[in-house]
Formats: sequence, C-alpha cells, structure tokens
Amino acid sequence: MRLPCPKGQDIVDVALGDPGPISDISQFRASQDRFSNQQPFRGDIGYIGEPQIVTPYKKPKKQEFSLEQKEDNTKFVRKRIYVEHLIRKIKIFRVAQQRFRLRAGKYQLVMQVICGLVRLRIGVLILPIVTC
Repeated sequence: MRLPCPKGQDIVDVALGDPGPISDISQFRASQDRFSNQQPFRGDIGYIGEPQIVTPYKKPKKQEFSLEQKEDNTKFVRKRIYVEHLIRKIKIFRVAQQRFRLRAGKYQLVMQVICGLVRLRIGVLILPIVTC
C-alpha cells in the first residue's frame, strides 16, 4: 500500500549527470528523449527558452516587474519550493557538492542511498517491521 505524499514531497527520479561542470539545460536536452514532447516541466531561470519547461519571469535589466509578473512568480515559487527543499536535504550530505573521494563507480550507489535516507527522513519510505 502506498500512502499519498503530502504536497508531492517525494523523490521520484534520480538522474546523475556526467563528471564535470555541465549546465542543467544541457542535461535536460540530453535526456529529453525519455519523455513525451507534450509533457510539461517546471524549471528555474536556467531553463528559460525551452518550450516544454514553464519558468518564472526573469527581471529585465534596469526595470521592475509588473504586478502581474510578481504574482505569477509568487504562484510559481510556491509550487516549486518543495523541489528546492528536497535538493537542500540531499546536499546536506555534501556528496553532490564536493569532490567524490571513492571509486567513480560507487557514486551512483551512494547517491541512491542518500536519496533513500532522505525519503526515510521525510516519511515517504515505509519499511516493513521484521520480527525475529
């Protein structure tokens, strides 16, 4: 039995990029063939220009937002904040932030374990109780 996640707070996919600095938009474009062209996504300002990705408004240089743009950005951020909080909880382990010092082949396994620990911490991973 799967319990519903409050406000959608769950890790549903872990996509590890290649070693080295690669932008988010480049990683999205490389993995885009896994999804339908009609599937909408939400992204931050780094994804502006992609037709499938809904992004917040970017503030023009030396100008201010209109009231409508501010309201739209506020609504957008309220829906996306859960994703940012999950990313923060994963980065607490510092594996994704610093140089990985184990064998490179272990990186994916370590990241999956970290995501499992985060899921356990936020209460969406239900483990069976085993009695001896």
